[in-house]
Amino acid sequence: MKKLLEQRKKEERKKDPIHESGVTFTSPAGSTSTEEIRVFNEYMEQANLFKITNAAPEQRKSLMLKRFFKMKRNQQVEIYSENGENTNYTLGKVTAIGRDFVMVTNLKDRIWFPYHSIISANVPSGIPNYSNSHQSYIFDNDLKKKLLHHFGQTVSKRDALIQQFYEETLNTNLKTWKGAWVKVFAKDGIYSGQIRDVQDHILYLSSMNKKPEIELKHIHSVNSLRFFSFLTIFSKKIGM
Repeated sequence: MKKLLEQRKKEERKKDPIHESGVTFTSPAGSTSTEEIRVFNEYMEQANLFKITNAAPEQRKSLMLKRFFKMKRNQQVEIYSENGENTNYTLGKVTAIGRDFVMVTNLKDRIWFPYHSIISANVPSGIPNYSNSHQSYIFDNDLKKKLLHHFGQTVSKRDALIQQFYEETLNTNLKTWKGAWVKVFAKDGIYSGQIRDVQDHILYLSSMNKKPEIELKHIHSVNSLRFFSFLTIFSKKIGM
């Protein structure tokens, strides 16, 4: 030990410009360069994903879609989805990614797609294909303290934090939209109404004197309805 300490005193000490800044320093993530570590981490995540899907083929579709949408968060994607015997094309920005669904938004609508109804998803032609996997959520000091001392209460009040820390199901996400007017495309037809509740994987709507109940496994997509869209549907029902 004495010899090692003497040798260390003779070594030339250089400041690490990457991991030492001011009076603070961070530990390097590995012995190689930062770009090589980043590339390897992405490769490792993808290799692990393929290993998991090979071991559990029944989960392959949902895991692949979830991974793809996470890579394209807040970016434009195109989705081909089932709609009875037809195929729907939707272009929108990835807003929320759940365990079994994705929500995209455009200038007019907010649309929920269960993974089981998605045929294919891709990046639209002509739009740059870049990954935002390196982006992180910026926390201020006050928010850090709230997360440390009141994690559940703080996260539950902000949708952005819920998306950051949890993978919601379609069941729990739609439940947070109680009172919203939606148009539901399901296996047995199209329903419009106000979300009353979501329990035991059943969506309860309220429209005029009707109260349809739709099983989530039969839903192809759920579209938000704006006020003028609702008036159009309402006038058709009363024969105006």
